[in-house]
Amino acid sequence: MSDPAQAAEPGQTARIAEIRESDVVVVGTGVAGLTAALGAAPRRVDLLTKSRFGSGGSSAWAQGGVAVAVGRDDAPALHAADTMAAGAGLNDPAVVAILTSEGPKRVEALLALGARFDRDPQGQLALGREAAHSRRRILHAHGDATGAEMLLTLSLAVEQAPEVAVCESTFALDLAVVEGEVAGVLARHPDGRLVLHAAPAVVVATGGLGRLFAHTTNPIEATADGLAMAARAGARLLDLEFVQFHPTALASGADPMPLLTEALRGEGAILIDETGYRFMLDEHPDRELAPRDVVARAIWKRIERGSKVFLDARAAVGEGFPERFPTVFALCRREGLDPRREPIPVAPAAHYHMGGIAVDAQGRSSLPGLWACGEVSATGAHGANRLASNSLLEALVFGARVADDLRRPRVARPRRHPKLAEAGSLPAAPPGLGAEVESETITAIRRIMWQQVGLVRDERGLTGALAALDQIASERPGLSGEARNLLCAGRLVAATALARRESRGGHYRSDYPEPDPAWQRHLIATLDEAGEIDIELGPLPQAAPIAAAGSGR
Repeated sequence: MSDPAQAAEPGQTARIAEIRESDVVVVGTGVAGLTAALGAAPRRVDLLTKSRFGSGGSSAWAQGGVAVAVGRDDAPALHAADTMAAGAGLNDPAVVAILTSEGPKRVEALLALGARFDRDPQGQLALGREAAHSRRRILHAHGDATGAEMLLTLSLAVEQAPEVAVCESTFALDLAVVEGEVAGVLARHPDGRLVLHAAPAVVVATGGLGRLFAHTTNPIEATADGLAMAARAGARLLDLEFVQFHPTALASGADPMPLLTEALRGEGAILIDETGYRFMLDEHPDRELAPRDVVARAIWKRIERGSKVFLDARAAVGEGFPERFPTVFALCRREGLDPRREPIPVAPAAHYHMGGIAVDAQGRSSLPGLWACGEVSATGAHGANRLASNSLLEALVFGARVADDLRRPRVARPRRHPKLAEAGSLPAAPPGLGAEVESETITAIRRIMWQQVGLVRDERGLTGALAALDQIASERPGLSGEARNLLCAGRLVAATALARRESRGGHYRSDYPEPDPAWQRHLIATLDEAGEIDIELGPLPQAAPIAAAGSGR
């Protein structure tokens, strides 16, 4: 795997070549990062992306849509109730209320920028339905290219914003923390130079950790970079054990696995085995529209027994596939399948992380100077299990709330932290072990996580996973870039999954198969300087602030 963070020579630690100053550094160019960067004006923003600007990682791949209560029979309170029901008792009610009540105006703002959502024959926004939603409230663009349309709209707006400087192919290595404050980001630029992007405000919007698992719908960029950076800096992390596995990825052998949008089941597609039996009739009253974790485990059980599972959309969509779901249709045709006339082979795959950097309703983390938004954050909106199509909405709403917070007057302090003037080699770049070794390490980590920290977990598997990951850490201390970040995140997810001795939402333990009221608590994880993981049991979900990231302390 090509890694822009890799040092030129294994075993060598390069020195910082430049300290570049701005008002805000945003890491990540998905919907959340672009929204934060765009809204932070008139502050000067350095916007870092490790890939090409406009590619947008997981945001660009989001087919399902964005959930928002704008229908005549709908209301934010109904949307909130569905979100709370899906979250299995760990949502923060105040944050859910913010998400659902502010969603309509954030979508209106996106429409004002030129976003082209699908409309009905009367010109009104077309609304679809997905699993666990009680109303039709899912907006789509071009059938199943919603994320791509949102990303294009925001990217074009950012390109017209003179205060935003985009740094492409720039890999954020670590946060610069001075006297307990985040004061910038150390990044490797495409020419190999190490640059310290110094700023009093850093926003991490790097997306999720799907590439931790051997089977995922996430793009290759989803390597837990922001989560790992925040962990190494000492930030508080929340509910890392809750990983959502999408039930219906195209089982074609591709990596990543192409996603077959939830909207197909919302429109009536059914799940069958190789005999044609509709097995979800036995699993849940809502059948194919049951919560994702229920559907994913039902499919997984059959595959583990040696059966094959298919998504049959012939009756529900049929000849309308090319117009109604052009992305899915193209994916299937590329694999030699015709979903109009045959069922589509499917399997579960890692899809979304409900946990992340603990933040309050303004996106402030436990570290002064550090904000987070989008999938890398844990706002409390999703609880233990994200409601379908709430992810793009969260990116819009909380990306905007971060931007609002950054524009507020705050305690004045020097643009560059005084100690950064002495930062000729602060922080040190990891030496790296060479591209081949790091690629092999990533493959090993992904295999361990899928086999032992996947859809169904138990104490033996989780303990074994931790031991295997710790062995990699001890044998390869010089890992850099994505391998280093995946290893860090994998240890944290496995440790919190081992600690939570119950099943809830996206976390299922076969040795503790039921939810336990005593565990209706958040798990808070931190990483100390020696790399040891500390886990504490948090209070009941609530809306208390995590910290004052912009306090100027």
